[in-house]
Amino acid sequence: MNMMAAWMKVASSYNMMTLSAAEVIARRTMMMASGAMTGPEAMGMVMEKATIFATATERAAVAAASGADPARITSAALRPYSVKTQSNVRKLRR
Repeated sequence: MNMMAAWMKVASSYNMMTLSAAEVIARRTMMMASGAMTGPEAMGMVMEKATIFATATERAAVAAASGADPARITSAALRPYSVKTQSNVRKLRR
């Protein structure tokens, strides 16, 4: 894959992740404002940040150590965030 296409794919993935994150933030804010957020949901909301950061860092390091180009390293780091935001959106839409 040429570099321009690789970076366009990264940008597209990043945009989808940010849209999902915005929806999650809006839904969780409404839950907090209405008193509908449970204790486990609040704790999970806080704890998921550190877990995803560690996973993303590990995946980027493995990609870099494997000799991946910068776009693939970025993609490897972004993937855990994208997966988690999509998971949160599906869960919160129910």
